[in-house]
Amino acid sequence: MSYCVNCGVELDATAAFCPLCHTAVHNPNQPVDTVSPPPFPRERLEVPAESKQALAILLTAMLLSVALCCGVLNLLLRAGHIWSLYVIGAAVMLWIWLIPPLLNRKLPLRLQLLFDVLAVAIYVLLICIDLQGWEWYIRLVLPVLAVWYAAALFLSFQLVDKKRSILSSFTLGIGTTGVCIFILELFIDLYFHQCWAPTWSLIILTVCAALIIPLVVVRRVPSLREEVRRRFHM
Repeated sequence: MSYCVNCGVELDATAAFCPLCHTAVHNPNQPVDTVSPPPFPRERLEVPAESKQALAILLTAMLLSVALCCGVLNLLLRAGHIWSLYVIGAAVMLWIWLIPPLLNRKLPLRLQLLFDVLAVAIYVLLICIDLQGWEWYIRLVLPVLAVWYAAALFLSFQLVDKKRSILSSFTLGIGTTGVCIFILELFIDLYFHQCWAPTWSLIILTVCAALIIPLVVVRRVPSLREEVRRRFHM
């Protein structure tokens, strides 16, 4: 067994140079074995990149197959309602969620969020067509989706662009969630009762505010902030 005279690493019989420090190997009692295969490859190879287009085609074919089969089954069974729209809508929603980000990893986050919200809107729209509920779709679903899209857009501006700390991100996330739920009950009350009387959303908003207060204190006090970072590896 040979060892490098420079760094002392153990050398294989096929090594003409030290793999660590590249010092030439000179051992008159054990010439370099040029016949046996080396224990590691001498050429740098790369793993071929996966075909995103092939995966996208496969997922599209699977979702399209499910949608078509359920649609044909719905026609053959002659059901009282178009239940296949639920499956077709779910397939369309999953396609919008999966395929565009897969084919374009550089897709802007705000545009991706818009696609996600539109996918949910299309899914609920197909349910609305089956249930003939245009009123609740326009007065309840669309405003709720608009609020959640605005909240996601706000968080994307605040967290992605400005590279905030974990504590600030938690604070913004909790606060935005509480406000969104508070507004959600507003739309629900106006649609079902034609008046606004916040109850459960006010409780959630209070809990979110109670969670935010300690985070703001920790964020403002340098000694507490450093202690949290040290203990939780932030």
